[in-house]
Amino acid sequence: MRSFFYQIPCFLIALVTLLLPAMSLSAQNVKPQQLFRWEQLPPIPDAVGVAGPFGGVSGGALIVAGGANFPDGMPWEGGTKVWHDAVYVLTSPDGEWEKAGTLPHPLAYGVSVSTSEGLLCIGGGDSARHYSDVFLLKWKDGTLRTEELPALPSPMAFGSGVQIGSKVYVAGGLNAPDSPEPLNSFWVLDLAVPEKSWQELPSWPGAPRMLSVAGTQEGDFFLISGANLVPDNAGNPVREFLKDAYKYDPESGAWTRIADLPRAAVAAPNPAVNLGQAHLLVFGGDDGSMFFRQQELRGNHPGFSRDILAYHTVTDTWVAMGQVGTSDSVDRSVHPPVTTITARWNGNIVIPSGEIRPGTRTAAVLSATPLEKRAGFAILDIAILVVYFIILIGIGVYYASRERSTNDYFLGGNRIPWWAAGLSIFGTQLSAITFLSIPAKTFETNWLFFLVNMTIVAVAPIIIYRYLPFFHKLKITSAYEYLERRFSLPVRLIGGLSFLLFQFGRMGIVIFLPSLALNAVLDINIFLCIVLIGGLSMTYTFLGGIEADIWNDVFQVVLLLGGALLSLILISTHVDGGVSTIVSMGMEAGKFKLANFSWDWTTDALWVVVIGSFFGNMVSYTSDQAVVQRYLTTETQEKAAKSIWTNAILTVPATIIFFSVGTALWVFYKTQPELLDPMSQSDDIFPWFIAQQLPPGVSGLVIAGVFA
Repeated sequence: MRSFFYQIPCFLIALVTLLLPAMSLSAQNVKPQQLFRWEQLPPIPDAVGVAGPFGGVSGGALIVAGGANFPDGMPWEGGTKVWHDAVYVLTSPDGEWEKAGTLPHPLAYGVSVSTSEGLLCIGGGDSARHYSDVFLLKWKDGTLRTEELPALPSPMAFGSGVQIGSKVYVAGGLNAPDSPEPLNSFWVLDLAVPEKSWQELPSWPGAPRMLSVAGTQEGDFFLISGANLVPDNAGNPVREFLKDAYKYDPESGAWTRIADLPRAAVAAPNPAVNLGQAHLLVFGGDDGSMFFRQQELRGNHPGFSRDILAYHTVTDTWVAMGQVGTSDSVDRSVHPPVTTITARWNGNIVIPSGEIRPGTRTAAVLSATPLEKRAGFAILDIAILVVYFIILIGIGVYYASRERSTNDYFLGGNRIPWWAAGLSIFGTQLSAITFLSIPAKTFETNWLFFLVNMTIVAVAPIIIYRYLPFFHKLKITSAYEYLERRFSLPVRLIGGLSFLLFQFGRMGIVIFLPSLALNAVLDINIFLCIVLIGGLSMTYTFLGGIEADIWNDVFQVVLLLGGALLSLILISTHVDGGVSTIVSMGMEAGKFKLANFSWDWTTDALWVVVIGSFFGNMVSYTSDQAVVQRYLTTETQEKAAKSIWTNAILTVPATIIFFSVGTALWVFYKTQPELLDPMSQSDDIFPWFIAQQLPPGVSGLVIAGVFA
């Protein structure tokens, strides 16, 4: 059997050697994918269509209200702009629009926010003035009701806004049709407060603006693009198309400038759509390239940008991902609209009506269904997984034949080599959550939690010199036997039951979360993942006892660390400048920050991290049966001490590898943001990289590590 274990590394080395010619990231071969399947819903009843309507969802129905258009001809033909007050409701995607009522007066270009109470309509204007009115449109039981709310501090139209929690934020706009400059106002209304009133907040550090795009992601407010008004040579206000963007943190009350857009996105549908845990999407918008030729082009204007701009909050990057309305089910004459809204309805993103060229409206209603981006397993990947599963079961079957006593089953007959016991202790504390979550957390943030694992090194001497002699002297097979000897059987049973309940909960998470991540990026059924991981683990453990478990741990640690190290090497070789670029970009962005020197105990302050993790590891290494049992399987106390030191020392390079993978992934995707999946969650970043970028065979090895 020992020759079998010696052959495992040889097998892995041979396999990697065979795969070396293919070991190049496939980023250059990844084809751009559409993010959505586009369809058209029934057009709104106004045949011309409207710009600047209020719109959103209330009572499960889609609402479009108000707006403005040129029903009697284009403006260059002498047509007059008309404001409307009709409220239209669509109760199902395959239904028909019905006129449900009217607004208090004709109105357009206000801010729309869909809330749980109804569609919140904020500000807006007509040909004569702008308004500060705020009201809710409520659709319930086939009836439309209007409820007034506190007015804005000043009139506003052409602004933008979004809801975060119970609060509605509104930014910018114009306070009058002939105003020479936009507003730089930033207001908030807390809908959860009985005595509601608008409060003014500090403004963003950039220029005042109108026709910007608001958005929210992970509790932050984003203000994107927009237009300023600046005087021309004759002193008349003209639009200045802005590409800057800002983030507001409601907790700290601070604004931060984020990366500039690659182009302006003025009057793009509001709000920006948030996908996954880190993406904001801006649909089209006016980039200003044709603005000063409008009079010349008139009806020949080519329309506004079709590109969807995706902002990634973690890497602070913008990239074009897909296009608006590019689908066989969408009429080719339908162009991306501006001055309209986005709404989430029945799981889809809806963009109703709007302006498709200067002066030209559309009655079309676009609906976008998010498309999942997954990668299938190659035959070689499947073969590697099958071989891995066979090895696991084979080890369990082999050691089942060696069991002669309780000591064999629970302590491996005390014949486990110290290095194997040490690797097993390390593997016991390491899980697929560690494999996925440490790189994901580091990708999102920095190295603040690096010291959590370093306290294991500090704990090791205490375990070796104080606890290990005690357990070895007792000659026990369970950490909880001592409780019976010291106290009573009921105390032992309570201790054992507590351990079992904790492990049941932990194992549920350990199995479910990696299965969820693998299901998100691979074409693997989540229930199959759970059955394979849980079923195989129970099978080889039940058959072979602790000895089979330890040797499988050894095999699995090799796969886990080998897969992480291999991924780190491949990422580094496919970043321009390699390791030096990863280090320099990481340092510049603060990705290697190790300590938060704060005295606030509610944060990840250095002293909180160190003290908390120190005592947390003390609990694991002194009373956790999964750990204690392993260092009791060696022949002598001295060898048990070596196993604990093996685990502690191995923790250092392993932690460096996992944290480095996270930082390397951040640099890789910051330089190539088009390779990100906008609909993924943060914990999916490493499996997404494995599935999309590693060549067949190599990805199979790494996924085998995740299953391990």
